[in-house]
Amino acid sequence: MPTLSVSVTKRVLDVVGATVGLCAALPLFPFIALAIRLDSRGPIFFAQRRANGLLSDSHDAKALRCRTFTLYKFRTMIADAERATGAVLAAKGDPRVTRVGRFLRQSRLDELPQLWNVLIGDMSLVGPRPERPELLENLAAAIPFFEERLRDVKPGLTGPAQVHLRYTGAIPEEHALWTLRHTLQNPFKLELAEGALADDMRAKLLYDLAYCASLESMSSYVRMELMVLLKTPIVMLKKLGE
Repeated sequence: MPTLSVSVTKRVLDVVGATVGLCAALPLFPFIALAIRLDSRGPIFFAQRRANGLLSDSHDAKALRCRTFTLYKFRTMIADAERATGAVLAAKGDPRVTRVGRFLRQSRLDELPQLWNVLIGDMSLVGPRPERPELLENLAAAIPFFEERLRDVKPGLTGPAQVHLRYTGAIPEEHALWTLRHTLQNPFKLELAEGALADDMRAKLLYDLAYCASLESMSSYVRMELMVLLKTPIVMLKKLGE
C-alpha cells in the first residue's frame, strides 16, 4: 500500500507529467488520426471500460468487484473487432490489428490519449496496465495473486512490464527471464493451455507486484518511477526504428 507521501508525490507528478505530455503530443494527433482514417474505416479513437481498483477485500476470483473507468486509445484494430468473439485479449500477430495499428502498438503511440485519463485521475503515469473487468476474473482464476496488482494502486500509462517486456507481455529472448520461461509459461503442462496469453500475463505480474512493493517507501518509489519514466521514451524510439 502506498504511503501518504508517495501518494501525494505521485499525483503531483501525474498532473505535471500529463500536462506536459499532452502539450508535446497534441501536434502528433492530426497525423495519427489521418493515418488511421486512410488505413481503415471506423472511428479514430477507441473507448473501452477498464478496471482501476478493487471494491472487495475478497481474494476469491469469483467475488471480485472493481471500480471502472473509460480508457481512451487510438484505434488499432478493425471496426467492431469483437463482434464475433466477444471480449478477448489481443494476441501476437492478431489479424484484427490494422497496418497502421501495428505500428502504433509497436511504438506505443496508441496509448497517447490516456494522458487525459492520467490528468483527470483515472490512471497514473506509471503503474500496472488496466485490464478489462470481464477478463479480470478469468485472469485472477488462472494466475494466483493477479488481482493484487490493482489493490490500492492506480493503473498506469506505462510501467516496468512495458519497458522490459513486449507489447503483450511476452518475454524477449535476450531477457534474463527467458531462461526461466518454462516455470512461467504453462507451469502445469496442460496441453490445451500451451501458448495461452495467460503466460504473458504471469511475466507482467512479476513486474507489477515489484512496482506495487516499491510504493511502500519514498526512496524505492523514486528509483522505480524515474527508471520507468526515463526508459519509456527509449523503448518508444527503439520500436520506431524496428
